[in-house]
Amino acid sequence: MVFGFIKKAVGAGTEKLRQGLSRTRSALVGSLRSILTGRRLDQALLDELRTRLIAADLGVGATDQIMNDLTDAWKQGRISSGDEVLEFLKSEMRDYWPAESRALRWASSGPTVILVAGINGAGKTTSIAKLGQWLKDQNKTVVVAACDTFRAAAVEQLTIWAERVGVDIVKHQMGSDPAAVAFDACQAALARQRDVLIIDTAGRLHTQDHLMRELQKIRRVAAKVIPDAPHESLLVLDATIGQNAIRQADEFRKAIDLTGIFLAKLDGTAKGGIVVAIRNQLGLPVKFVGLGETPADIEPFNPETFVDALFSE
Repeated sequence: MVFGFIKKAVGAGTEKLRQGLSRTRSALVGSLRSILTGRRLDQALLDELRTRLIAADLGVGATDQIMNDLTDAWKQGRISSGDEVLEFLKSEMRDYWPAESRALRWASSGPTVILVAGINGAGKTTSIAKLGQWLKDQNKTVVVAACDTFRAAAVEQLTIWAERVGVDIVKHQMGSDPAAVAFDACQAALARQRDVLIIDTAGRLHTQDHLMRELQKIRRVAAKVIPDAPHESLLVLDATIGQNAIRQADEFRKAIDLTGIFLAKLDGTAKGGIVVAIRNQLGLPVKFVGLGETPADIEPFNPETFVDALFSE
């Protein structure tokens, strides 16, 4: 399968990301400055630094990797003071992510289908609205499928957002078969020659097997109507819950072939280090981050921009 890629917009969002990371920057970088400034690097300081990084939800694996490199640099005499550590950490984190595309995969022909999953409360509906707005800004035509037919008011909420953003919506009555909605939406996307179909799915706990099976059914239906669909399967994770998001993602990944993460509510947490943990523990790219409540509050994730914003003054 040959894919084209939507060009990733970066640069203009640096300031928005910097503002969105203010809580994380205060909790992590501010905390580190308070213990590092003016101190000579020794084992006690390294141990304290490791504790602070884990507390910022970088995760044990990523923290150990960073600390091993820092310890080696210290023992080799390449770094000797606490004042040098922040710049070392900044450089280390910039190099942490592998070279990979974090752009949306674009179907070679016909509509691109994006399946969106996540538990209730993660910010899935607003994330879909943001994604729809971002796609429109890329001059793409969009239709959304309201397949969350289980939760009261879910279809109504998505309808409001679709109207606000200005994208088409395909919906049935509450309690309808979600796969039937997906089928009709695929047909509509083809008939209307839309560029993108975003399929909303019922917010579910990763422990609810019957709902996970419903999610798999939606995938199969989409693939029957549109070849190779879904081209993207994005999981919306709530950044404010830290390491619990990792456990959710691991279970969803067992049920469906996830291609990336939409990390919502990044502006509302001091646990922005979860971006690093996701890369380390899941091997999944964070493709978008949510930075507020409006449809415009979305940024494609770029590691260099993220690190620069995190360590900015």
